[in-house]
Amino acid sequence: MSHAEHVLDLVKQSGAEAEVTVSTGTLSLTRFANSFIHQNVADSGETVRLRLHVDGRTAASSTTAATPDGLKDLVDRTLAAARLRPADTGWAGLTPPTEPTGAGNHDPATADASPADRAAVVRAFVDAAGGLETAGYCRTADTVTTYANSAGHTLTGRSTLAAADGIARTGTSDGVARAASVRLADLDGAALGARAAAKARTGADPGDLEPGRYPVVLEPTAVADLLPSLGMIGFNARAVAEGRSFVKLGELQFDPAITLVDDPLAAAAAGVPFDAEGTPKRPLELVRDGITSAVAHDRRTARLLDATTTGHAVPGGERFGALPQHPTLRPGTGTDLVAGLDRGLLVTDFWYTRVLDPRTQVVTGLTRNGVWLVEGGEIVRPVRNLRFTQSYLDALAPGNVLAVGADAAQVPDSWLSGTIIAPALHLASWNFTGGAAG
Repeated sequence: MSHAEHVLDLVKQSGAEAEVTVSTGTLSLTRFANSFIHQNVADSGETVRLRLHVDGRTAASSTTAATPDGLKDLVDRTLAAARLRPADTGWAGLTPPTEPTGAGNHDPATADASPADRAAVVRAFVDAAGGLETAGYCRTADTVTTYANSAGHTLTGRSTLAAADGIARTGTSDGVARAASVRLADLDGAALGARAAAKARTGADPGDLEPGRYPVVLEPTAVADLLPSLGMIGFNARAVAEGRSFVKLGELQFDPAITLVDDPLAAAAAGVPFDAEGTPKRPLELVRDGITSAVAHDRRTARLLDATTTGHAVPGGERFGALPQHPTLRPGTGTDLVAGLDRGLLVTDFWYTRVLDPRTQVVTGLTRNGVWLVEGGEIVRPVRNLRFTQSYLDALAPGNVLAVGADAAQVPDSWLSGTIIAPALHLASWNFTGGAAG
């Protein structure tokens, strides 16, 4: 008997509706600093999550003690917690037996990757940096997830993910390069190291720049910061229902150059193809040609808003809603976006970003790992890091997206533990409010 079956059997005696998710996986990490590997670690484990609904009340708990005693304790304390919870009037029932849409993107070579395999990526990165000091990581993950509920619905999926992220450093600058894929073999350590080194060298000895509004070219690593914010706070049906979202379905809220899709079934998608409620995932077009066309639903928000779940439930989603977890910004036709800048900034990266107003998507944060002043379509000089306060929604509004790059990059996402696929963007205006010091 599997652990999921065992838990459902224990719950059966209580008469509760129940769903169990069992995730087994290994995360392996090879880190380097000062241009040599200083840490190689791997962690394997199993997590069992139980959510049940009994006597009109809902509770959820999890455990990593997947033993008979541990599973019994999980059931006992979840039932006890349910008795203390208020009535759950939003409960939408369990997902009925449903045909899966896939088994997940799984690469056996990545699942079995050795420390030497990851070290080879690191070695190529360091060698390609040409003597500059380097630091970063290469990691691989292999996950098997099984969902089962007391309505007779069972699904199993398996996925892998590989990522590399590193910097090359001069005395006055850092250059970064990062990439992700479901296959470790897709990560080109030499190309990443050469890119990071080139950015560090061209970014050396940066100078100050007066704050103000500048046209910008955002590289994919910077664009990758925009998409999770828009998804988690905007394209979230609970946020829409509670009036916290900017979303206005059917309206032209973005430039017509913008098409944003959440695509969990793409060949590059990491993660299993079903959500936390066992709903099989499908591609969801959030924005088409600038028009906001959909939001992410779980069963609870679908019931609330008389809609259909889109397969975006996440653990704890009853509190903060359903989340798009595989954002893909469709590429355009731009081939040399910098050449289109008369006077503006080329930005590599954003970090330490915080949302100030969810309904306008005003965000504050800093640039990182390289900023350059561009004049007449040519890079003139590097610029010190800048602070910004900018509405992401305004930045992508009709008329403000001047070009979308033809090539999309797949980069690791620290928010959603997956990947983001995005091209570079040429935007008409970005509001820089000061230097990194204040």
